[in-house]
Amino acid sequence: MTKYIKPPALKQGDRIGIAAPAGPVDSKDFKRHLSLLEASGFKIQTGPHVYDRDTYLAGNDSDRLSDLHTMFKDKGIQAIFCARGGYGTMRLLPEINYDLILDNPKILVGYSDVTALLSAIFKKTGLTVFHGPMVQGFADLHKTTQKHLFQLLSSECAVVSGEAQARTLFPGKATGRLMGGNLTLLCHLLGTPYMPDLKQSLLFIEDRGESMYRIDRMLTHLNLSGQLERISGLVAGQFEQCGDAETIDRLLKERLAHLEIPILTDFPAGHGHENLAWPLGNHAELDADRKTIKLLEPCVS
Repeated sequence: MTKYIKPPALKQGDRIGIAAPAGPVDSKDFKRHLSLLEASGFKIQTGPHVYDRDTYLAGNDSDRLSDLHTMFKDKGIQAIFCARGGYGTMRLLPEINYDLILDNPKILVGYSDVTALLSAIFKKTGLTVFHGPMVQGFADLHKTTQKHLFQLLSSECAVVSGEAQARTLFPGKATGRLMGGNLTLLCHLLGTPYMPDLKQSLLFIEDRGESMYRIDRMLTHLNLSGQLERISGLVAGQFEQCGDAETIDRLLKERLAHLEIPILTDFPAGHGHENLAWPLGNHAELDADRKTIKLLEPCVS
């Protein structure tokens, strides 16, 4: 794959499709979040199987895949928001019709377990995808997070700033394609045909509920794989319920100092009330001193 493509921009009044490629949702609470999306000026269309439940999955694999394919095929849907994370997207990767996605490029938004889906689609199609809030929990997010998402998807955003919260671990500037997502899922993709090339990328990592030794092990895994030596900069998002910030920073410094690249930590993205969206696959500049990520090209067409 050598060609990169952008999805059409999202406009007020457009239709957003909701698919559940991973874990199940609570139907009563879920509708509260859908209502806020609709109140933001968009039409909402849920997939037929969004409310399905099969133990820890949002229905069986074929139904979850069918909803995803239907959303991409439907010309009346301009963007696809994933319902929630959990687990399940990796099971779909071998059966996804990537040619269908190439023929019908559109905005796809998600994070956490959806990291696997975003990574695979970018790897196989070159389509810019969006690491950002899902429907579950959307109404509880900080207002700036909600506003930022729609600005980004409508091409009204050129800089993603973490200056109010992020900390500089190692200073400097670097350019590259934004890559990454959930650290656990990235490690599980290593060695598969769905892991994007991280050469000269700006790598983003975040996680939730992982003990410190597991984060250490995953960073070591990435290092041993040779992938970390290829990146030009790194942004660590929020590591929710993983330990105190000082300990996490110390671990990141220890495991990443040898890279000699700009690194930010505690960027407001991931499993927190502030989850600033950004376009994976987009060419950008990381300024670790100013704590910003500047988009060097439009992320939508």
